[in-house]
Amino acid sequence: MSTVIDNAVAPHAAHAASLRQAQDGAAPVSTPLADARSQLAEAIGLLGFSEGTHQMLATPRRELTVAVPLRRDSGETVLFTGYRVQHNFSRGPAKGGLRYAPNVDIDEVRALAMWMTWKCALLDVPYGGAKGGIAIDPREHSKAELERVTRRYTSEILPIIGPERDIPAPDIGTDEQTMAWIMDTYSVNSGYTVPGIVTGKPIALGGSQGRASATSRGVTHIALAALRHAGITPSQATAAVQGFGKVGADAARFLTESGVTVQAVSDQYGAVFNAAGLDIEALAAHVRETGAVIGFSGAEALDGAALLELEVDLLVPAAVEGVLHEGNAARVQAKVIVEGANGPTTPAADGIMRERGILVVPDILANAGGVIVSYFEWVQANQAYWWRVDEVEARLEERMLSAWQHVLGYATSRGLSLRTAATALAVERVAEAHKLRGLYP
Repeated sequence: MSTVIDNAVAPHAAHAASLRQAQDGAAPVSTPLADARSQLAEAIGLLGFSEGTHQMLATPRRELTVAVPLRRDSGETVLFTGYRVQHNFSRGPAKGGLRYAPNVDIDEVRALAMWMTWKCALLDVPYGGAKGGIAIDPREHSKAELERVTRRYTSEILPIIGPERDIPAPDIGTDEQTMAWIMDTYSVNSGYTVPGIVTGKPIALGGSQGRASATSRGVTHIALAALRHAGITPSQATAAVQGFGKVGADAARFLTESGVTVQAVSDQYGAVFNAAGLDIEALAAHVRETGAVIGFSGAEALDGAALLELEVDLLVPAAVEGVLHEGNAARVQAKVIVEGANGPTTPAADGIMRERGILVVPDILANAGGVIVSYFEWVQANQAYWWRVDEVEARLEERMLSAWQHVLGYATSRGLSLRTAATALAVERVAEAHKLRGLYP
């Protein structure tokens, strides 16, 4: 059972309140989709585009909602809902991650797909944006159950994905094993092996060297450049990292290796702090053993929400959407914020922090390392020729710093925030591609 909606915008739904981390009461209502549309509207106004262009860029080209039944190990049957949203194809096939989380809904996926469109355009990667998700908590399921869910979901979305159509990748709650299951399911249905159907695969199945840590490396390249731009020497800088998962853990490690003193990190269970700097390798070992940062002997406990308000030079929100909002933005003390997560800052918080002189590097620039190396992986798969890890990382650094300079120059020359500049640049590129292609028929 599935529902396809082409070129339709459904009413927004309120996003899960659990993503809010305000200290003093509930945060003002804001959703990722509302934030994404607000950012687009600002860029449209700046660029002077027509309302028709605005509606075209605000509306996903294709949406698919599917029922995903699962036969549990106990024999019980349960039903989940899955989504795949393809926001834009003007610059190439759609590209975007697949998220497994209990609070996934269609509006969140729409927002993430839109941000992927801007991210790909900003980094000049020949893709449009897409995103997928299943409303499931992977921690409550065995590996065998997750395999069955993944294969069933893949079978349901099979008609709209492909290496020339839409290429999934890992996101929250999914990993290279998930991608291997998708690749196999798609390949079995095609009758031959199709390594280009996903990125973020295991190396043994054609994955790229450097892909697993690419987002974190990109965040680090941008963070170091932003600190220097703000007049802060990285070897003398302090940092806090929210999230110790796919992005945050390696970002904390790479920042430490670059000389930054990472004083605090958090995960969904709590946070830890050490003014002299955390031993990130020891903390990672503790997390592998216990499953959480709390209880780490080399640090003191800290409230998770308080981490966002620490007096540090650099804050890297690398967890979920909407954690910096109108309710806590006035208390943020970091001088530089580099968004490792997608949509961690609401428009209201953006305005407050800009007035306070805090430099915010937006997600579509800061965390684009993953999509860059995903593109490299796709190219390698299509050529059946794989690059060395030093080649991948050198090309990643070049792309990230080139984009940083481009966005910084655009923002400085026009008196814009980095987010407005980045979004405007990306929107302009997508609109130009759409105009050149024209309308059919």
